[in-house]
Amino acid sequence: MRFFLKNTLGRKAKFGSENAAMGGFMFESCEEATKGRLVHASDTIKSLQFPDAELEEVDLSNCRLSSLCISFFPPLRSNTKTNMGVEKFDMDEGTLEIGMEYRTVSGVAGPLVILDKVKGPKFQEIVNIRLGDGTTRRGQVLEVDGEKAVVQVFEGTSGIDNKYTTVQFTGEVLKTPVSLDMLGRIFNGSGKPIDNGPPILPEAYLDISGSSINPSERTYPEEMIQTGISTIDVMNSIARGQKIPLFSAAGLPHNEIAAQICRQAGLVKRLEKTENLLEDGEDDNFAIVFAAMGVNMETAQFFKRDFEENGSMERVTLFLNLANDPTIERIITPRIALTTAEYLAYECGKHVLVILTDMSSYADALREVSAAREEVPGRRGYPGYMYTDLATIYERAGRIEGRKGSITQIPILTMPNDDITHPTPDLTGYITEGQIYIDRQLQNRQIYPPINVLPSLSRLMKSAIGEGMTRRDHSDVSNQLYANYAIGKDVQAMKAVVGEEALSSEDLLYLEFLDKFERKFVAQGAYDTRNIFQSLDLAWTLLRIFPRELLHRIPAKTLDQFYSRDAAN
Repeated sequence: MRFFLKNTLGRKAKFGSENAAMGGFMFESCEEATKGRLVHASDTIKSLQFPDAELEEVDLSNCRLSSLCISFFPPLRSNTKTNMGVEKFDMDEGTLEIGMEYRTVSGVAGPLVILDKVKGPKFQEIVNIRLGDGTTRRGQVLEVDGEKAVVQVFEGTSGIDNKYTTVQFTGEVLKTPVSLDMLGRIFNGSGKPIDNGPPILPEAYLDISGSSINPSERTYPEEMIQTGISTIDVMNSIARGQKIPLFSAAGLPHNEIAAQICRQAGLVKRLEKTENLLEDGEDDNFAIVFAAMGVNMETAQFFKRDFEENGSMERVTLFLNLANDPTIERIITPRIALTTAEYLAYECGKHVLVILTDMSSYADALREVSAAREEVPGRRGYPGYMYTDLATIYERAGRIEGRKGSITQIPILTMPNDDITHPTPDLTGYITEGQIYIDRQLQNRQIYPPINVLPSLSRLMKSAIGEGMTRRDHSDVSNQLYANYAIGKDVQAMKAVVGEEALSSEDLLYLEFLDKFERKFVAQGAYDTRNIFQSLDLAWTLLRIFPRELLHRIPAKTLDQFYSRDAAN
């Protein structure tokens, strides 16, 4: 791939793009007058200047670059011989834009456009599609087979034909502009502002697929992110850098819980020996990236209104992909959200909580694209590579050595027919580090949030709690609550068989604990915020229902310190 410029002496100055990956061009010039100067360099070369080139011949007929601008100063003379083979050349301005357009659309299948006779297409390359009416859409190369390319169109394929539609390959992957100013803003699923605010002045353009993280540079997740919900903070504590999904189903209040977490979430304020709450100096470094995929307009308005009315919007970046938006847009929405989170975490030093809802809609979009490509379906029609695809999203959570920030993920899934063996929650459970289970039976009993702690689990909880991070009794209290609640459930089942009269006095204590645990600890108002220390104190109030000798999972030293405190209350 070379093209030539001849100077007034008739000698050729040739250069090519072999070193473009290094951020520069090779120059083999015979005359000082034809040496080029690199004007703007990034991953892809954008433009070149030739400040003193009085050129008598320009030959670009063999050029196959797709997006390059060359400027000539002074502009080329009117008698300069040109053989461009390119899209646009402005002789007066001395500007040359190189780009090849194709009118070789051979077919449309759902969100996909099939192109033939394409020279050098690249996987995941971004293309600009111009329709016959002049409108422009963006797409991404999904598959390459020789001179054939399959492009997924982000804005839908309606109106695309094989007569007037032209396609231009840009030579770049999909990048999104990122900036600290994105906090407090609302974007659509493609990352375009929809809140009537000013355009974002980007501080960088980042690949939405993210950068590979060296496993040896990952730091083990530790320290806790506080959600303000007792069942999560005490019994399923979330570490900074953890990924833990919320398993829900149709008709359950997962949207309300997600909004409540956004309102209340923050970093834990630590305790001194005097137990006075002290700021840890990092609260200003907390941010939330919220991405909603496939939600209806009512749900989108609920999130926007809730964040704005409760003052949490200033630390939230909101991405909304509506149900009537193109399905294919759901494929890129979580990746744009995570790219934004990576910038805030690793470049700005913030601890970022990423909430993705609903990942079931994302999986359905993945299945639709797979069906359009006529791939061999896997279980329930989902593609066989869905595990790998979900991992490319979930594994972007974590912490990196030498970087102050962290990315914590809470993806939300709705299980069809409450089936936890459905491929989406099943594969998600293999990748993530636990789960939080929203229970329909608790919901039917008017308990909010209806979080069932028994099937819920946080695998990284131990690294997030304890003395210096929450409180020294945290782990023991959590274990005792789990044990007593499980025994209470067994006693309740036994009561249904033998009756209350056959129960011992100890069994009745467990039944009392079961009732108060669900009504006072699990049940919590939508606007009732409890920090971790208030939740632990509430847990001790419930544990005092039992005599000390029945609290087998709490060491005697911890009982001496906490059991008798405020016992009169």
